[in-house]
Amino acid sequence: MNLAYRDIRHNLGRFLLTCFGLSLLLGVVLSMIGIYRGLVEDALTLVRTPVVDVWVVESGTRGPFAESSRIPGDTREAIARLQGVSAAGSVTYQSVETLYGAKKLRLYVAGYEPGRPGGPDRISTGRPIGRSHYEMVADKRTGLSLGSRVELGRDTFIVVGMTDDQVSSGGDPVIYITLKDSQQLQFELAPPAARREIARGTGPGDTDTINAVVARVSPNVSPESVAEAARRWKHLAAMSQAEQELILTRSVVERARKQIGLFTALLLIVSAVIIALILYTMTMDKLREIATLKLIGAPDRTIVGLILQQALAMGTIGFGFGALLITTIKDYFPRRVVLQPEDGLALAAAVILVCVLSSALGVRLALKVDPATALGS
Repeated sequence: MNLAYRDIRHNLGRFLLTCFGLSLLLGVVLSMIGIYRGLVEDALTLVRTPVVDVWVVESGTRGPFAESSRIPGDTREAIARLQGVSAAGSVTYQSVETLYGAKKLRLYVAGYEPGRPGGPDRISTGRPIGRSHYEMVADKRTGLSLGSRVELGRDTFIVVGMTDDQVSSGGDPVIYITLKDSQQLQFELAPPAARREIARGTGPGDTDTINAVVARVSPNVSPESVAEAARRWKHLAAMSQAEQELILTRSVVERARKQIGLFTALLLIVSAVIIALILYTMTMDKLREIATLKLIGAPDRTIVGLILQQALAMGTIGFGFGALLITTIKDYFPRRVVLQPEDGLALAAAVILVCVLSSALGVRLALKVDPATALGS
């Protein structure tokens, strides 16, 4: 006879309600892990999209995603002539805010040279940019569609292609336009400001400025050797693709990673406390039954098994409901939630460990029960 099963069936409503509440808490824990994974995935998506081996940026900086970087536009020709470089392209990155209809739209604009590295690696619908001006490829998270017209600066752009899951590390959806258009958008002054600069004799200034040069190297050529050549002979900062990804994960999203990790640990501690209190309360409610079991000669392992099985059942059902809930609604989160099997297994193991440790309070209370209590009034 399984005493835990009979006790749960006797109080089935209360047990299921307790499991549901626990599932919401464990679902939040799982969602926090998924949000962190999505945060890293979003940060790495943009830097992986060009499919390049080397990033060349302003000397003394760590790239266009970690800090400001500005270099002359003709740097691309200098990098393209380095030994081992098979293709090079200029890129710019900037955040803009515009209106689309009555809705405010915040975008991350990537400018690139069509036909060279730096543009989107895959177009889900539509076509790549085919004209030198006023066409864009937008991510589906922008809410735009093929043929949509969006004002950027003083120009109107038409959406000719769509991508999937292209967002910045801050969560803003990415749009791709030509390098010339992005430079004009970045450095173009409003007419009053332009007239003021001309009157001061400074003029509009040189707009042939880019944020980085991305390069692909030939097979059997080390990206680090190309980066070292750029640093030594061109007096620029350069890093391999692996180094750029490391900067993003260790610098750009490091604080968010620590905060989410701390919050997840706190939630696990809260879960352990809640499970312990629930088991303690459930044990208090059946002290007379436990005393009766002791009076008829039931061994301590039977009583310990009763409490431990209930704890594991509560944790297993709560984790299952929580995982099912988050899997169902994860696509409705404002940021991407990435649920990986190994994360789910690790959390399941942590939940089982928490349930075992939390049952200690109830076990201690049950073992201290006096069998004579069963004979009391």
